[in-house]
Parts: sequence; C-alpha cells; structure tokens
Amino acid sequence: MTNSFLTGQVLQGQRALVTGGSSGIGAGIARALGAAGAKVVVNYRRSQEEAHRVVNDIKTDGGDAIAIQADVSKQDEVEAMFAAMYDRYGSIDILINNAGMQWDESFLDMTLEQWHKVLDVNLTGQFICAQLAAREFVRRGISPDLSVSAGKIICISSVHETIPWAGHVNYAASKGGLMMFMKTIAQELAHMKIRVNGIAPGAIRTRINRSAWETPEAEADLLTLIPYERIGEPADIGRAAVWLASDASEYITGETLFIDGGMTLYPGFREGG
Repeated sequence: MTNSFLTGQVLQGQRALVTGGSSGIGAGIARALGAAGAKVVVNYRRSQEEAHRVVNDIKTDGGDAIAIQADVSKQDEVEAMFAAMYDRYGSIDILINNAGMQWDESFLDMTLEQWHKVLDVNLTGQFICAQLAAREFVRRGISPDLSVSAGKIICISSVHETIPWAGHVNYAASKGGLMMFMKTIAQELAHMKIRVNGIAPGAIRTRINRSAWETPEAEADLLTLIPYERIGEPADIGRAAVWLASDASEYITGETLFIDGGMTLYPGFREGG
C-alpha cells in the first residue's frame, strides 16, 4: 500500500527502539518507522533469524537498522541493549514498547508461574524500558533538528485493556495495568516535553492468534466481532505508530488509540442488543 505520509520521511534521523520487533505487530512497526526515516533497533528475545530479516527489509528499502537481543523482563539485559543502541546511534528518540506474550489458562487452573511470567514481560518489561528511555530523554533534552519533543514512548497494549477476556486473566490484567501505567507516566513526564501514548490493537493477523483466522470458519467467526469486517494487518499498526511518533501528533499525550475495526463498539448491540 502506498502512503504519502510514510514516504515523507517524517522521522528522518530519529533513533527508534522496537521491543519484540522480530515478528507480528512489532515487525510491522519497525518496517514503518524505517520507511519514515528512523534508525531502528529491532529487539528480539529468541527469533534472531526473523529479527535480521526485518533489519534486511529496512536496509533494502534504504533505511538503517540493527538487531539486538534482550529479554525485556530482565533489567541487566535491557540496560545492555540500550548501551548497544547508544554505541551505534548515540541516543534514543522513540521507544515502541511492544514486546508481549500470552500464557493462557482458565482462572481456576492458572499457576502463579503463568501469572508472574505474563505480568513480568507485558507490564514490568514496559516499565524497565520506558524508565531507561525517559532518563535518556531528560538527560539529552530536545533536539530541535529532530523533533519538538524530547522523546516519544508508545506502549502497545490491546483491546483487552478494556474488554474482559475469560481464560486470559493474566494477559487482560497486564493490559489493563498498562493503560494506567501509560497514563500515569504521561502525566508525570509531560512538562519535560516527553510524550507517552498507547496503541490498543484488536484482531491483527499475526502468528500469536493464528488459530483465530487460519481457516475460513475461524475467520468468519472472528469477523462477527469486527464491525469493519476485516482482520487488521501489522501495517495498520505501523502507520499509526509513525503518526504518534511524529510531530504531527505533538499535542497528544496520555491517550490510547484503539485500532480494532470497531471491536470495542460492542458489535453485538448493532441489531439492538
């Protein structure tokens, strides 16, 4: 899809870190940032080959990117990743807090390990990365040749920050907590010209939810939840991330942008409930 906004290099020269950037939504965002002129760090935990594929795609399109391994729930690994980024690019302007996971189980059978692991990655991981990025934004201040803001943090959440999801209590709780985490640090950092926003995707065609769309029957069932009647693509999230990271959205902070084809519009009430 041709998009004049993305081809306008609106992030030219800015340095971006995309956690969980090797596949799915993260890969879509990384490619979009690269197309918009950003220098992109593609973080991965295990998928080295996939991460390098995203890097090569960005480079093939004329961009600049590197892959760095780190488990975002481990502070020492995140600190090493930031150090490697600074060694290559000097600083950071954009953090895309995307890394996340599911470990599904019914509430009655969920183990404490399942609970802690999902919260550690989905919520604590975003805390660790956002804190390190914000400290660098404050240290460096505004670089007016790059952006009117000192830094931008985008927290990738889910429609399940507001929609309860039986059988996924750890995931839904992590995303609900992430919403208030994002809003609270946005409030705290705004006077330093650091913007923090969220993106809450709905059903996006990625590997993590393959079972929900890989057969015609499954896709038809899923589409009953989406008034716009199509499943989202990673590029849909990528375009929104570029806009939120750009100066075009300078006066926006502490907001969640739902990109869900209307999933949060309670489609069951379309016929009167």
